[in-house]
Amino acid sequence: MIGLRFLHHVRSTTHLLRAAKCFSTSSAHSSPYDRTIRNLKITDQTRVIYQDTDLTQRAMEEVKPDVSAVFVPATFAAAAILEAIEAEVPLVVSVAEHVPVHDMLRVHEVLRTQSKTRLVGPNCPGIIAPNQCRVGIMPYKQYTRGCVGIVSKSGTLSYEAVGSTSRAGLGQSIVVGMGGDMLPGTTLADGLKLFFNHDETKGIVVIGEIGGEAELEAAELIREHRRTFPKPKPVIAMVAGRTAPEGKAMGHAGAIWRNGDVTAEAKSKALEDAGAIIVPHPGVMGEKMKELLGM
Repeated sequence: MIGLRFLHHVRSTTHLLRAAKCFSTSSAHSSPYDRTIRNLKITDQTRVIYQDTDLTQRAMEEVKPDVSAVFVPATFAAAAILEAIEAEVPLVVSVAEHVPVHDMLRVHEVLRTQSKTRLVGPNCPGIIAPNQCRVGIMPYKQYTRGCVGIVSKSGTLSYEAVGSTSRAGLGQSIVVGMGGDMLPGTTLADGLKLFFNHDETKGIVVIGEIGGEAELEAAELIREHRRTFPKPKPVIAMVAGRTAPEGKAMGHAGAIWRNGDVTAEAKSKALEDAGAIIVPHPGVMGEKMKELLGM
């Protein structure tokens, strides 16, 4: 019973961790780790190393990587991530699914006390700046260079948003697949912080889903952005999982809804109230963004 209650709180990514003071997910409080959001700005000059479980000092000295791509099984993923953090690699991308929750708690405890390394993932497609740099497993030929920044829990839905914005002639500046695990290294709110201060990004797409409270934090940031900037960037959002049955994980470990959790409808309402334009399907995001940008 205690174990089930523990996992229930871990899944929300807020209650347990705030109580344990591992880190705060509130946009109102900053931590040293927040300073690493700038490391998400990958370009055609970004140097990438594909890391196994041992990131040697020689590799660091010879390659001087900006990004470590961690393509190792879930059992060894945390150790590889911690190696990269110790080596102070600016950005780490971990694609592995089924990384143990306790392993990620340990990783987060380290992440939140340092300001050199940013983590994307685990259980994610990665990050891409179209025609410049890809770190992950995205179908890169579908992407086009452009002005829309996308941050998404779902890899597949992000691909649809990419297809839609490409067909509309807008393209993408940077696409961040944060992943659907309970404890991601980069959240929807982090993606928004990146895009709000990214000159190449003119419009933003946010794709959430059931599980956790990341969408509520994103809504808080959108509201703050619209209040403080005279010309706020338009934000289009959707939240998947409206018809998900209670207690069933929908593909992602974090995509699970239980009685008492924030529903997909409530998340959509929070985003809409904050100023985001809610759409029912990523396939319409391109034309809607084109309209909002006056193009």
